Amino acid sequence: MTYRQCLEYLYSRLPMFHRIGPAAYKANLDNTIHIMQMLENPEQGFQCIHVAGTNGKGSTSHMLASILQEAGYKTGLFTSPHLKDFRERIRINGKMISRNKVVSFVERYRDGFESIQPSFFEWTAGLAFDHFRNSKVDIAVIETGLGGRLDSTNVVHPILSLITNVQWDHMNLLGNTLGKIATEKAGIIKPNTPVIIGTTHQETERIFESVAKKNKSAISFADQTYRIKPSGESRAGEITEFDLIRNKKPVIKRLKCGLAGSYQKHNIPLVLAAVELLNEQGIRVSEKELRQGFKNVKTNTGIRGRWEVLSKRPITIADTAHNKDGITAVVNQLKRIKYKNLHLVLGAVNDKDIESMLALFPKNGTCYFCKPDIPRGLDPVELKVLAERVGLKGEAYSSVKKALQAARNNAVSSDLIYIGGSTFVVAEVI
Repeated sequence: MTYRQCLEYLYSRLPMFHRIGPAAYKANLDNTIHIMQMLENPEQGFQCIHVAGTNGKGSTSHMLASILQEAGYKTGLFTSPHLKDFRERIRINGKMISRNKVVSFVERYRDGFESIQPSFFEWTAGLAFDHFRNSKVDIAVIETGLGGRLDSTNVVHPILSLITNVQWDHMNLLGNTLGKIATEKAGIIKPNTPVIIGTTHQETERIFESVAKKNKSAISFADQTYRIKPSGESRAGEITEFDLIRNKKPVIKRLKCGLAGSYQKHNIPLVLAAVELLNEQGIRVSEKELRQGFKNVKTNTGIRGRWEVLSKRPITIADTAHNKDGITAVVNQLKRIKYKNLHLVLGAVNDKDIESMLALFPKNGTCYFCKPDIPRGLDPVELKVLAERVGLKGEAYSSVKKALQAARNNAVSSDLIYIGGSTFVVAEVI
């Protein structure tokens, strides 16, 4: 079996959430537990940090992994979804799992998978944990796929749990109130294992505190410890530096972060609080290693699509924000950039609250509506109709490529092109 044949088999036989949506979601851990038993429980073979949250969990995971790499630890990183190559999901010290290891794993366990019929994500979690154990990583950063309580990653036994925030997303699966969504995220809190929450919210704070108390787990809120403010910005809106304040006193000045979105101000305090706690646990990280980890996060881990500036003339920015809270942060950053005309290359998937997201974009922009090349992708004509309801104007295109080309043809060097609305639109562009 070649690598291409292996992926074709997996994509065709195992339901994949990012392609077909809720039909791939398994509301229990039965399959995952069976897979772990088949693999002789690899999740028990390494130390890990478990990361959940609505927005920012990918950035948080990558930044933390980068810092641990800089500190000399052999660091595993499991994230989702991938943008270009499936192997992006499973890395050790930034290096993707090899094609040969993917193929040999599938060939070895194919019959067992056929009997269990797992989802694509359940199978991938098994591969990642098996790879980390066999490679003898010092520590792994594990990002949840969806929710927390019933997520396939929730068989791990972490030394630390992180929850970035709770916002409106996947309400059809996680619940229609912030309280219900928080309860699902809180499902990663384990007995006698510290948990740090990134953002305090009145509706969810007591839920996290209650679950932590029940598990006899120490809990803290990063935004109650640190305050952060951007201290440098480029013409393209890239936030180049941050100052961190604790108890009204600067503790780290001019921190350079390789991820340039202003919304990283919500994630950086959580990463700092995590490193502080890890130091207390004997996983030592110096300030120099911390700074290098933030600065080199893109080269260390390969993360892309977070306020990524693709060109400067015209300024062209791609961002994977795909829910109301994420789009709000992106639009606020767009407002700080000087440009002549705005061009918005937008696509979406069909199980999101699309109209409320579209309503956030500036009405003076010219839109280029497109469909990401996955079954969940929303028809661009339908997207255009929804956009017109909230005052956006533009044309529909049959592909992301054609939409972007039209935007580039119409833009002059002093304009701004924004690409987003869906992770999968950004994936096709980069």
